[in-house]
Amino acid sequence: MPAAPGSEPDLLSLFPPAASYIRSALLVPGSQVPEPYRSLLVHEHHMTVTVEAHHGGPVDVVVLDRRDQGDQYSRMILLALRGTGKIVQFGLVRIHFAFCSAAVCAEIRAEKKPLGRILIEHDILRRIQPIGFLQVLPASDMVQWFGLQAPETTYGRLAVIFCDGQPAIEVLEIVAPERGAG
Repeated sequence: MPAAPGSEPDLLSLFPPAASYIRSALLVPGSQVPEPYRSLLVHEHHMTVTVEAHHGGPVDVVVLDRRDQGDQYSRMILLALRGTGKIVQFGLVRIHFAFCSAAVCAEIRAEKKPLGRILIEHDILRRIQPIGFLQVLPASDMVQWFGLQAPETTYGRLAVIFCDGQPAIEVLEIVAPERGAG
């Protein structure tokens, strides 16, 4: 995710080497994201809710890596369908804890629930602002996580989540390739 000059590093640089999980990413307009990816990504809703509705059941968070720097917490995650463990989404997130309550911070650090579910359950006034959409070709790690035989094109989005009007969370969300899509 792009960062302003002189500010924090982008999300991909927090969890190197990005080349092990993303072979290539091309910025595309939302209007050029094919279905079912458009319905999954081109909106202002939490991905937790969206992927659960799409896949017909709840998802659990799998934290692959984290960076906890006091007022900033970043993590690399997968969302897995409860019951089957099928991975339906990869994500990178950076949370600015200055804009979150102590209870929300503690629950995020506990790493038991997807971020979207935590924000919803704590009834935080939130707005999700997509910044861009990506056509992604997964690299070896993501191919393995998604259970693919070979890299398949998929799509993702960059977004900022505003909590109580403040830009509290930056996200990169990439959904697993859908059979017969695009």
